[in-house]
Amino acid sequence: MAVPKRKTSRMKRGFRRSTDALKQPAYVEDKDSGELRRPHHVDLKSGMYRGRQILAVKDDA
Repeated sequence: MAVPKRKTSRMKRGFRRSTDALKQPAYVEDKDSGELRRPHHVDLKSGMYRGRQILAVKDDA
């Protein structure tokens, strides 16, 4: 049976538990399309980022 050799310090325990306080990812409403998107990410519907066309838009045909 695996048994720890040393007691885990309060600092190490806190490092491990620090990810428990992570929040849900934030979303913002796009100015042009009104769709929700992540901040600082390309809008996948229109392919726009900061007013520039980055990705080619696929046609739903």
